Amino acid sequence: MGKINVLDKHVAELIAAGEVVERPSSVIKELVENSIDAGATAITVEIKNGGVTFMRVSDNGSGILKEDIRPAFIRHATSKVKEEDDLDAIATLGFRGEALASVSSVSHLELITKAREEELGTRYLIEGGEEVLFEDAGCPDGTTFIIRDLFYNVPARMKFLKTDMAEGNAVSNVIDKIALSHPEIALTYIKDSKNMLHTVGDGKLLSAIYAVYGRDFTRKLIPVDYTLGGVHVTGFISSPENARPNRNMQNFFINHRFVICKTAMAAISEACKGTVMVGKFPSCVLNLDMSFNAVDVNVHPTKLEVRFVNERPVFDAVYHAVKTALMNSEKRVEAKLGNDTTKPIKRVNPFELAQKVFRERDEQSAVKQPLPRVNLQQEQKKADALFTMLDEPEVSVPKINLNTKVADSASPVEEQYRRDIEEKRAEKAQEPITPDPESEQPVPVGEGLDPPTNQSAADVPEEPIEEPRLLIEVDDNAYRYIGEAFKTYVIIEKNPRELLLIDKHAAHERIIFEKLKKEKGSGYSQLLLTPITVTLNKIDYNAVIEHLDVFREAGFDIDDFGSGSIIVRSAPQYLPLEDIKPSVIEMAGYLSEHKKEIRSEKMEWIYANVSCRAAIKGGNNSTEQELIALAKTVEDEDIRHCPHGRPVCIVLKKHELERMFGRVE
Repeated sequence: MGKINVLDKHVAELIAAGEVVERPSSVIKELVENSIDAGATAITVEIKNGGVTFMRVSDNGSGILKEDIRPAFIRHATSKVKEEDDLDAIATLGFRGEALASVSSVSHLELITKAREEELGTRYLIEGGEEVLFEDAGCPDGTTFIIRDLFYNVPARMKFLKTDMAEGNAVSNVIDKIALSHPEIALTYIKDSKNMLHTVGDGKLLSAIYAVYGRDFTRKLIPVDYTLGGVHVTGFISSPENARPNRNMQNFFINHRFVICKTAMAAISEACKGTVMVGKFPSCVLNLDMSFNAVDVNVHPTKLEVRFVNERPVFDAVYHAVKTALMNSEKRVEAKLGNDTTKPIKRVNPFELAQKVFRERDEQSAVKQPLPRVNLQQEQKKADALFTMLDEPEVSVPKINLNTKVADSASPVEEQYRRDIEEKRAEKAQEPITPDPESEQPVPVGEGLDPPTNQSAADVPEEPIEEPRLLIEVDDNAYRYIGEAFKTYVIIEKNPRELLLIDKHAAHERIIFEKLKKEKGSGYSQLLLTPITVTLNKIDYNAVIEHLDVFREAGFDIDDFGSGSIIVRSAPQYLPLEDIKPSVIEMAGYLSEHKKEIRSEKMEWIYANVSCRAAIKGGNNSTEQELIALAKTVEDEDIRHCPHGRPVCIVLKKHELERMFGRVE
């Protein structure tokens, strides 16, 4: 008997459905793209329990004719492709004819639709690929899909679905991309009976960006509009100072279709060289309008990847578009600063301003009374004197020249003040002047006294030159502090035979890492006076929400702020304030990309990230006491590598130096 079996229709459909329907977000993507192709100007998406139990997509598009409903659920049935040549210039989002057939084979699907030219609509039910109901129904123009119990008949796929929150955020991510790619469509997204997103559909990309990412993200954008080689690049890119530590907020669209475009990513990186810090990446929302036959979108089942006939025009267009936008932004800033600095500073007279306000008030009043005449020069002098008094300390004494004789008409207060100063001068003259060895400042002179002038420079004793300090002494070994090279490397002489070079950043990084790891961040968290809000894409946002306990163990107190934003209320005290937001963004990106790693590996990476940002940097100014304490810790705790594996200390032997200078062979 032969070993090859021909699968029946039902089994074949279940297998084929896996190419299109991977999770609820896949279903939403296919159905919303069909609504866009139908010419809808308003689309509503609603999900419950992450979309596993309930999904609804409604639009006001052209609808489906009654006679086309049944054929629409046949595999590879589509109204968008007829001939072979149509595949060379695909202008629609959905064209494979697999979406409805795949979704209906793994769910309970209900369709309610009405075409504009028909008087009645149609209600169609299909479960597991089998028709259940087909009847007339009253409904408005457009189409509504309701999907219940996804993968109810495929338990193998059901068990691979993630939590409801994770699946819901995946749907949110798809909705965000669609909202950014089609700002002309009013898009409403409802999740578990809560309105999560609403775009106005006014055709302005900035309005869609504001709805998706919020005000803080939107106000830091630079417009992009450039055409080169048949490619028109439009959209927005973030300013260089607001670059992020990863590319997760870079959004690219080819003919208003969201894609993962590595060519555009590389072009942006090249355009931002010299403007954006190394290791940082600008956020962007860029759409590339180009000829349909110059790009092939039929290379991946999910249509997230595309292939260009020639990548060079795409690279050049994105590169020059971003470069031009950044240059124009710098020119606008320079022009603005130039205008501000060239404006003459005009002194405002407060009394003239007051007269103007009173005059305008009286002109509006029914009864007008003349203002009293004011001598502006006298009032200005009074105001200047008042401001001078306000600038002086609260307790002040009159300045008296003790070398001149006090007039007979001096007041008793002045007489008493003179006697007090003379007594202080007599007391100071009897006290020996001894320099403070711990202070670099000269000894302060008594108030109202002139410094001594009868001492020559030769009589001033020279300060002794301080020898390098001993750090620690163990048996015959002595560690002597020599200095710091290039504001980065601490130089220590270890006994007469070795020289130690310690990287202060790597050493401090390892010290903080060990403390965080030992205490698990519990003793190093500090409440922020002003909480910090961080905007993330939905994938990174979901990673943070799922790992709040991981952040808490690392010293971060984070709450869900809704709509792809989180709020940081406390952070490790080692971490500088300006590094808190970039650190959280980096950790969110890491957690979203390394979901399968065990918890201990995630904690190791997070501790290393925090310690790297919190440690003193090479090139920073450090005091001698700080460097000595750092070197002591390195020797006491036997620290040899930073958390990233780089060496902390390099030992240079005396005989190696002697060989370099030709003292020994």
